[in-house]
Amino acid sequence: MNMNARMPQADYPSRIGLEQALEIVAACAAQHRLPVETALLAGAHGRVLAEDVRALHALPLFTNSAMDGFALRGEDLPVQGERGFDLVGEVFAGATSAPETGAGQCVRITTGAPMPPCADTVVIKENARVDGARVVVKAGEKAGANVRAAGEDYAEGELAVAAGIPLGAAQLAVLAALGVAQVEVRRRPRIAVIATGNELVPAGQPIGFGQIHESNAVMLAALAREAHANVTVERCVHDEPDALRDALLDAAADADIIVSSGGVSAGEADHLPGVLREIGDIHFHKVRLKPGMPTLFGRIGACLHFGLPGNPVASAVTFRVFVRFALRAMLGVNVVPRPGRARLAAPLHKHHARAELARCSLHTDADGVQWATLHAKQGSGMLHGLAETEALVLLPEDAREFAAGDVVTLWPE
Repeated sequence: MNMNARMPQADYPSRIGLEQALEIVAACAAQHRLPVETALLAGAHGRVLAEDVRALHALPLFTNSAMDGFALRGEDLPVQGERGFDLVGEVFAGATSAPETGAGQCVRITTGAPMPPCADTVVIKENARVDGARVVVKAGEKAGANVRAAGEDYAEGELAVAAGIPLGAAQLAVLAALGVAQVEVRRRPRIAVIATGNELVPAGQPIGFGQIHESNAVMLAALAREAHANVTVERCVHDEPDALRDALLDAAADADIIVSSGGVSAGEADHLPGVLREIGDIHFHKVRLKPGMPTLFGRIGACLHFGLPGNPVASAVTFRVFVRFALRAMLGVNVVPRPGRARLAAPLHKHHARAELARCSLHTDADGVQWATLHAKQGSGMLHGLAETEALVLLPEDAREFAAGDVVTLWPE
């Protein structure tokens, strides 16, 4: 008797709508929030911040010049004509002191240098004329110009980056400028990738009658890495229940998510639903979505499992829709990606009742209007259209006609 076997699951939702499927994924993924670890700032790109970070000090820390030029007192600027100022020194970025500016005096200053005592204005270099030891400034300059006040960017103690924010280049720049050397982040997700099928042969090996070169595991592993996840397993498994069971149990021991492709439909070799009922739980199976109707979602112990269709386009689309959605919930991401909008470049007859995610290319016309051109090759097994896809157009449920120029929703990145 297989000690890992369980009693078959009695019931689970089937043929549900896309919105309900996403709600189920979100609820389950939120219960599997990834643990927190400390990361050095240099290695934190793409990580999701787990705790709020507040400004350790004001930014800028001191009042400084925003331009190369001459620092002086704004009250001394000429109202008309021009005025000469005595050049009494200079101060560069990194200076530890600066000469004081008295009435009618100025100091040469570079961008980022601390403002000299009593100076509150910088006249840019191009708007002044140096005449020996004097600097001539014409009327029209504004008092207080070209100066960055201390704390104008961030006040000490102000929220700098909130928990749940993925750390991109801008966020890392803020943290570095505030002197933050390490941050608390969510651990990177661990994803196991399993492609199923007796017909699969690795690239580079000869193929025989009825065989194909395997591409789904390669593609799904790449998608996982693009989502800043670590891939723990990338393998192919034959369409045999015992082999599939062993592969899933092995993968579940080390992964947060298993992503498999194939074996989820209704054919004689589609063993995944039955195996998952024995060793785990199914949260839903089949979604009213094209491509991707056979999609299965469940778990094995603490490991979530997405059984994606075997057709490569369907596998890629459902990874983007469901797996990336789950990753955001597990990481605690609080930035909700916003869907885009475009106009259809050509009329469309949608003859089925399922929601559809159609592959398209985008272009923007001279008036700034974005247009979506659906690829002619929309088959779920056709990689050509997938390789040239720039966006996914979400077509709602029910059969309907779309006219050229109709506004459609683009699935968020």
